Amino acid sequence: MKGSRSLYFISILAVGAAIFLRFAWPMVLRVTIDSVIGNKPIETNGWMQPLIIRIFDFIGGKSVLEKSLWMCSIILILLTLSRGIFLFFKGKWSAIASEAIARKIKDMVFDHLQYLPYDYHVKAKTGDLIQRCTSDVETIRRFLAVQMVEVGRALFMLFFALSFMLPMSVKMTLVSLSLVPFIFVFAIVFFIKVKVAFQASDEAEGSLSTVLQENLTGVRVVRAFARQKYEVDKFDKKSVDFRDLTYKLIRLLALYWSTSDFLSLTQIIAVTVLGTYWAAQGIITLGTLLAFTTYVGMLLWPVRQLGRVLTDMGKALVSIGRIQEILDEPIEDLDEGISLEKIEGNIEFENVSFHYDEGHPILENVSFKVKNGQTVAILGPTGSGKSTLVSLLPRLYDNQSGSVKIDGIDVKKISKRSLRENIGIVLQEPFLFSKTLKDNIGMASADVQDQAIFQAAQIASVHDVIKSFEDGYDTAVGEKGVTLSGGQKQRVAIARTIINGSPILIFDDSLSAVDTETDAAIRRRLKKLENKATTFIISHRLATLAEADIILVLEHGKIVQQGTHLELINQEGLYKRVWAIQNSLEAELALEDEGIIESQDNDEKIKIS
Repeated sequence: MKGSRSLYFISILAVGAAIFLRFAWPMVLRVTIDSVIGNKPIETNGWMQPLIIRIFDFIGGKSVLEKSLWMCSIILILLTLSRGIFLFFKGKWSAIASEAIARKIKDMVFDHLQYLPYDYHVKAKTGDLIQRCTSDVETIRRFLAVQMVEVGRALFMLFFALSFMLPMSVKMTLVSLSLVPFIFVFAIVFFIKVKVAFQASDEAEGSLSTVLQENLTGVRVVRAFARQKYEVDKFDKKSVDFRDLTYKLIRLLALYWSTSDFLSLTQIIAVTVLGTYWAAQGIITLGTLLAFTTYVGMLLWPVRQLGRVLTDMGKALVSIGRIQEILDEPIEDLDEGISLEKIEGNIEFENVSFHYDEGHPILENVSFKVKNGQTVAILGPTGSGKSTLVSLLPRLYDNQSGSVKIDGIDVKKISKRSLRENIGIVLQEPFLFSKTLKDNIGMASADVQDQAIFQAAQIASVHDVIKSFEDGYDTAVGEKGVTLSGGQKQRVAIARTIINGSPILIFDDSLSAVDTETDAAIRRRLKKLENKATTFIISHRLATLAEADIILVLEHGKIVQQGTHLELINQEGLYKRVWAIQNSLEAELALEDEGIIESQDNDEKIKIS
């Protein structure tokens, strides 16, 4: 609320002024009935009465008001207009303050999410995060805009009620407030229950949002496998859960409003019946009766509204808790450690071990050395730790034992910002933003020149493809690059990565959707760069790996083979087996294409392999 507290304070004062004018309205009506139309002298007890006497004397006193009763109506109209003005400013100031706070929360959460560790985003549910950043923030904003000021209204109401009612009649005041404690206690009990019910409903909505987000993101997969019915059923189950939990919340609200209505109406009946009886007995005046019946209605409404205040407070507290869970997540310190002005690209892994979960190692005692400018190829079955290994270089994860060194310095001593500014990564499934191709390629640098974008695209063998589009580099890319083929997306991502001239490049199976000829062309152009980068290539295509300076073969998190292509095909092991399989299949496919042999089913092909 920093920066907005003064606006809230002023808006609460405006509420106080509006309530004072509202309470003055019945008092003017009472004096008009008892002392202008009637013959009862104006009472001087209470701090409000002298002010009313001065107003009536200023107008001309009883003699003038009896002949011009419309003046009393003018006073009532002016009081109402003044109250409306104060309420207008209350609404305006509280709205400005709440919108400013909502914006601050959104900015704070978004900024925090940008700096959370890579591992957090791997595990987090995107739909739930979106719901927290939108729906939960809106719940807080709504509470601050409306109910926060209502708390001030209730306090002012109680203060002015006692100030106006006690001087008129202590008995009637006690009758008017007799059920207020019961309504208040009932509201507190309701608050405890509704908070739990709302949290369950809010979390169910988060799960529903997650299912929706996943379905829309993977809609092409759903259609490709004709899984629409399954997805509809999954969404329906989450929707039913959300509906049932929300019904429970609505039933609690219905119970509160009906019960509080009953208590409030009972209070009004008590005031009306007893007040009428005492007025008939001459204990109180008719004007006092009218004033109290008006006051009790005015007083019970904010007390009854306390339930709504507490309801929205419960919702806001739940939303604040859900947002606080994000803000409590420790962020990465990108600047802790030394900052390297220049990285040569000499890399050494020494007895490196890593695990995500204790007792389930992903990498075990991995050791190898790479000189700057060399190309390292990594081969291994799924789950062997290939992607994890290269993720240790930019410190997306930190190894638990051993050391990873760049230019002789342990990466744990180097700031993450410095590492990531000097290491370019191209993932197997690249993400492209809903921008133009030029913006996507040049997004890594704020002041990149068009010529640099064109050169990067040429190296990635995508320049001619882009030029063939009607709008060229200004072609808008759909979300996730759906307007491009898989190979085109990978090449755009490669161009985006190499444009910075990073001394270390990582291709995590990012040439899988590119044909062999284009793959070779990209690698050939990368080698011709003036400042050749130390390059890591993960691939299952041995034609891609064969030209590497060093080939690492991983199995079960360990390096089982290491060497050049010629060395490894002459060794018994995984590399030689995969080489034989790929060569066998390629030769067979070539014979099939030439019609020398008939195509065989998959089982026979496997036997040949």
